[in-house]
This record gives sequence, C-alpha cells and structure tokens, in this order.
Amino acid sequence: MTLSYSAPLVRTAVPGPRSKELLDRQQVRESSARTYPRYLPIAIRRAAGSYVEDLDGNVFLDFLAGAGVLSLGHNHPRVVAAVREQLGDLVHGLDFPTPAKDAFTEAQLGMLPGDMGDRFKIHYCGPTGANAVEAALKLAKIATGRTDIVAFSGGFHGSTAGAMAVTGNVGPKAAVGNGLPGVHFFPFSYCRRCPLGLRPETCSTNCATYLRSVLTDANGGVPRPAGVLLELIQGEGGSVVATREFVREVRQLTRELEIPLIVDEVQTGCGRTGSWFAFEQYDIEPDIVIASKALSGIGLPVSVLLYRGDLDRWSPGAHIGTFRGNQLAFASGVAALDYVRSADVLGNVCRRGAQIAQSLGALAARVPGIAEVRGRGLLWGVEFGDTDGLSGSQVAAAVRAECLRRGLIVELGGRDDCVLRLLPPLTVSEAEIAVALDIVHDAVAAAFPQPSHRDNRVPAQVR
Repeated sequence: MTLSYSAPLVRTAVPGPRSKELLDRQQVRESSARTYPRYLPIAIRRAAGSYVEDLDGNVFLDFLAGAGVLSLGHNHPRVVAAVREQLGDLVHGLDFPTPAKDAFTEAQLGMLPGDMGDRFKIHYCGPTGANAVEAALKLAKIATGRTDIVAFSGGFHGSTAGAMAVTGNVGPKAAVGNGLPGVHFFPFSYCRRCPLGLRPETCSTNCATYLRSVLTDANGGVPRPAGVLLELIQGEGGSVVATREFVREVRQLTRELEIPLIVDEVQTGCGRTGSWFAFEQYDIEPDIVIASKALSGIGLPVSVLLYRGDLDRWSPGAHIGTFRGNQLAFASGVAALDYVRSADVLGNVCRRGAQIAQSLGALAARVPGIAEVRGRGLLWGVEFGDTDGLSGSQVAAAVRAECLRRGLIVELGGRDDCVLRLLPPLTVSEAEIAVALDIVHDAVAAAFPQPSHRDNRVPAQVR
C-alpha cells in the first residue's frame, strides 16, 4: 500500500497513549544515551515523503529528516524499488567489486566539479560519518608524515573517540578525556559570537588571520599540522555559515603550507545547501572530502572519503570496516542521484531555501528574541537570545515543543541548544514549507505571549 499524506494532523496529546507505552518500554530497556525521544516524544509507526505517523495516528511534518539523512524524504518509491531489486542479487560484499558498487563509485566521482573526478579517489569507510572523519584524519597523517590536526570551535564531527576529539563541544569529552592528542582549536567565522570581540563591519576576517599568524610563526606553539578539518556550515553547531572570505583564506593558507584541507560534508553534502557539495559555493577545491548521511538517499548507512590521488598512501587494510560493502546503500544511492538529476531537486532546494529565508527574515524582524536567522539551501537555523528572564536555550526548547504540538518535528543545535534547526527533505514542496513556517510563526508567538518591540540591541540578521 502506498502511503500519502497532505497535511500534519495531531489528534491526541503528545505523546499519545500508544506512543507513551512504547516510550516507557524504551526507557526501561535502552541505554540512557538515547536522545531524540526525550525531546520529541513520539513512537513512529510509518512514514512517507515529508511526513511521519505515530502509533496514535498523529501525522507530523518531518523537518528533521533523520538528522539530514533522508534527502528524498521517507521511502521514496524510486529508491525503494532499487533496494528491492538489489535484494534479489547481493546484500553484503565487503570491499569486493560489484556492479552496484562500481555504479555508485562512478556516480559519486561524477558529482565532483570540473576534472576533480578524474584526479580524485574514493575510499569506503565504516560506514558512519564519524568513522569517515577518523579515516580522513588517518589519511592526512599517513600522507604527510605529520600528526597534529587543526579543528575549529563549534565544529561537530561525531561521537567516536577520534571524531569527538576534533569536535568543539567539551561537554561530552569531560567524562572520557580527549581521545586524540595534538588537536588544536581555532576560531570559526561565527560573526555573531566573534571570539575576537569584533564586528563584521570592522573585521578583516581576523579569525583566518589569527590562524595564519600561529601556523607561520616558529614560536606560535602549533607544529605544522597533518590536516585542517573544516565544516563550511557548522550544522550541529547551530547552522553557522562560514563567510566566503574566511574559507578562501583558509584554503589559500593550507595550500601555501602544503597542509591537506579536509572538508566535512557529512551534513552539507548531497545537495543539502543547493549544490551537490557546499564547497562548490565557495569556489575552492578541498584535498579530502568527507561524505555520509544522505549518500544512500533512504537512510541506509554508507560513508566515503573523496581525496586527491597523490594522497593515496594507505597500506592494505589501513582503514577497513566489515559493513563498508552495503550493496543496498550503493543501489539506493545511484537511484537517488538519478532522481536528483532528473527532477531538478537542487533547483527545488534553492527555491525552497529562498522561501524559508523570506519567511524567517520577516519573523526575525518583529520578534526581539530572535538574534539571527542563517542558512543555505535547506539547512537553516533560528538563534534565540536571552529574553525576559529566559535563556535562549529555554526559548528554543519551548518553540520546539510548540512546533511538535502543532505537527512539526524540528530539532535544536548550537551553543546550549539555543538554535531551532530546519532540515526538511530536499524534495519538500512549496506548500509543505508554507505549512511548516506557519507552524514556526505560531510556535514562536506562543513562546513569546506578550507583545513587545525591539529594544536597542543589535537587530537580528539573516545570513
């Protein structure tokens, strides 16, 4: 049976009784590390497109989309058909060559701009984004013979020991220690929270200048690193978009010093920002690209590195993983990419992104508690500031809860979870965006029940 939904519809309290029963069972039996059900208390029965239905028959617009994994939404029929066909041939193939893997390799290299696909190689990882991050760090160290890594404050790269070591958030590391020596953090171009105390109109990309100063100073305290690891948009960090000047200066510096630039496209890749890779919008060529999340288009796990051929200095078995040969993910990934091309999905991302920017910009102009709206394509964040005795994180949590009550699933990110994040499927329609934004407007109004006017603080900006 083909499922079809036309609008969110919440019939019960959230959670409803049947969802609550399953949530209670989960709480008893699963680890305390579980996350999403704590704040989005639903038990999912089924899903289609941009919608999920819980056990109580409540239908929600899903603007979390598997944390950005479900680029074509839930159960896209063309991708499901490709998976079913592949099931009859081969499911697991380690790293042996197969027709499905060869087609996937060809498709991914073919999406690199210019002649990069002819000069780059692909490496199949663990198959998670965090595993691919660790693979990238290992490759950079092997290729350069150096050991230190430069990362950026606010970045998120995963929860394994090595990936967590290059992640900015110190909270998760406090109990387990830093799992990787030689990691050095530098300021990211987060202009609203500039760590150098500057403002955009008086700054000459001083964060990049500081990085250059330290790495070129014999007394700077940081050895020439094996790699510089960079997110172009810090997704979990609050949808913080790096400025073009910052990224280009980092690229120029790493090229001058012969340091591999590793761009983490786990969340921004596969069309999320309106181009297949976010780095295309900055007119740079990274040395190593990390991709995962939406590669399969349907949530099947797969992750890869794409990197310059001259960096290919692995020894056999230097980075392996039993599940790196997921044939279903390869088949679905090729089908998903075919659909992206044929249906102008990237064009839809750009059009819907403009729709979001206009609506959220209007919202920010009249709500004093909104500090900034920012994003690219279909990766957006609304940052809330401290207002009327409430912290930005408290306000954001209230808005998220109001959204869920009205039938919209969204998540939080950024410093202290003060940013409401929108990550809809790339196939989301104009009408679905309109409904979701109406819900966001209503949820913000519910979280700010008293009418107020902007004070003398810096006005909200749309970036």
